[in-house]
Amino acid sequence: MTTLATTPHRSELPAPASARSRLRASRPRWNTSGTILLAVCTVTVLLPLYVTVSMAFKTTEQAVDGNAFSLPAPVSVQGFVQAWQLTDFPVGLAMSLLVTAGTVAATILLAAVASFAIMRNWERRLFRWSFFYLLGAMFIPFPVVALPQIQLTGRLGLDNPLGVIVLATMFQLSFSVLLFTAFLRSIPLELEESARIDGATTWQTFWKLIFPLLAPMSATVGIFAFLYAWNDFMMPSLIISDPGLQTLPVRQQLFQTQFSNNYNVSFASYLMAMAPAIVAYLFTQRWVMEGVTQGAVKG
Repeated sequence: MTTLATTPHRSELPAPASARSRLRASRPRWNTSGTILLAVCTVTVLLPLYVTVSMAFKTTEQAVDGNAFSLPAPVSVQGFVQAWQLTDFPVGLAMSLLVTAGTVAATILLAAVASFAIMRNWERRLFRWSFFYLLGAMFIPFPVVALPQIQLTGRLGLDNPLGVIVLATMFQLSFSVLLFTAFLRSIPLELEESARIDGATTWQTFWKLIFPLLAPMSATVGIFAFLYAWNDFMMPSLIISDPGLQTLPVRQQLFQTQFSNNYNVSFASYLMAMAPAIVAYLFTQRWVMEGVTQGAVKG
């Protein structure tokens, strides 16, 4: 009587040692120190945000009881009402939106055009030196040149939100050109050559071909310019001469002096001014990360 030996199924066979070691090596390892560091960084961001939201919805009595981490009971919106009136929030919001939108649009357009011209004429000394000049300008902060900028804008009649837009764009141009030039290196020259063969001019090639391809990096540049212009305090306070045309960060300075005890009003005003920046980043963070990652690798 013969017995048939049953052959085990392929899935039941033990994996080779080398395959098991490769599989073990490919699994993500738990980095304890990195996890702890990220947790600490997260707490340093979420804890002040929690205090801001909690204090904003408290009454004046609860805000000065010395317990900043307690929940508001009852919830009150009186702080938002007072902050709206004290800072003339609609006007301040309009000025901040005007300065921010103008800075973002001008920064993206000027930086994209300048980066395209520099990268496609890199062999020419003038364009190459222009790039190094812009990089050098990154190391000059606004306080160093604040006094001559104040005098210049005053003489030119730019002591208003328009002057802030011009200066903010110039100070953002260096970093934005650096990002755009890194991204342009990943765009093949064959695309432009094919467009020129079809009869496209330089401007047509840029606006119809290159600029749409710069959309991820444009989002990255735009969010950096947005955060810079929206949160800037020093430049509007020094350049804009009319107090009625000041932006929200400058208008909130009154809470540090006259109304320093009304913590619920102060935090309510801070929360209203901070909300647009948080919403803008939440909706654009995907394009920001995409632009950074694509610009870091030459395709």
